[in-house]
Amino acid sequence: MLIGSQEGLGHLLLAAADHGDGICMTDVAYPSYFGAVQVAGLNPIYMPLSPEDHLPDFDRIDINQIRETKAKIMLLNYPNNPTSATADEAFFSKAIAFCKAHGLLLIHDAPYVDLTFESDHAVSPLSLSGGMDCCIELFSFAKSYHIAGFRLGFALGNKEAIAALESVKAPIDFNQYLGIQRMGITCLGLPRERVRRDAMVWKERALAMTTALKERAGWNVEMPRSCMYLWAKLPDNLSTSDLEFCVKLVENHGVAISPGGNFGPGGKGYVRFALVQPVDRLIEAAARIGSLCRELVRMKETEV
Repeated sequence: MLIGSQEGLGHLLLAAADHGDGICMTDVAYPSYFGAVQVAGLNPIYMPLSPEDHLPDFDRIDINQIRETKAKIMLLNYPNNPTSATADEAFFSKAIAFCKAHGLLLIHDAPYVDLTFESDHAVSPLSLSGGMDCCIELFSFAKSYHIAGFRLGFALGNKEAIAALESVKAPIDFNQYLGIQRMGITCLGLPRERVRRDAMVWKERALAMTTALKERAGWNVEMPRSCMYLWAKLPDNLSTSDLEFCVKLVENHGVAISPGGNFGPGGKGYVRFALVQPVDRLIEAAARIGSLCRELVRMKETEV
């Protein structure tokens, strides 16, 4: 049991690796990953994401760097924040094979496992051959059951990794309040249709926002297959950084989105839209984004 999966990840990195060891992680990731890696004193070995499916290519990982840094961990997160990408069984089978071949613990952070659009749930590497040999998976109640502030999650998987995590947690934190634990048990007993209905809300919003961005901003953004985010490369004709774009958008048009650079070195030039407003407000936001895009294009033309 975890006091939220974010806490679980931080403690797990301390438990599974020594200061100075390497960790294989994607170059676009949830921002807290980078902080947890730094606190644990680990050296990141970045795995670039493919621009097509937002998955890393294990064949491109520098094996010498794994050896030199004495890497102990690979960290993955699918369905993914910020890209909303999903990973299939073939991908996770390759990840398991790679980790077993190089003595890595596969940590899979899976808070969005229930928020897939076309299937009942996302793939878990623990369900695949060899998964229990080298993998530990973290789950959070925050996304599936909307209880983020109550800080509740759990870890499943390889027994040695679970034991190591327990050995770090035991002297540092107590278990979560029993009433909150009972809340989590109740959540897990809810009808599956309840969770799937929420996933369809995110799908509806994603479709509305991608359509509105195309119609009102001339911005073609890929329709995701999961999660509550859109991940988009800035249009080439804007000639601005992701940070500058986001600052101008919130200051001049009242719309807040996240600059891709906040999500790691591979995120520069991208932005993340969080679909946390109803459809009508998302459409209005897309119209305001379109206004900024046109302003930036006119400024570029004036400079020329």
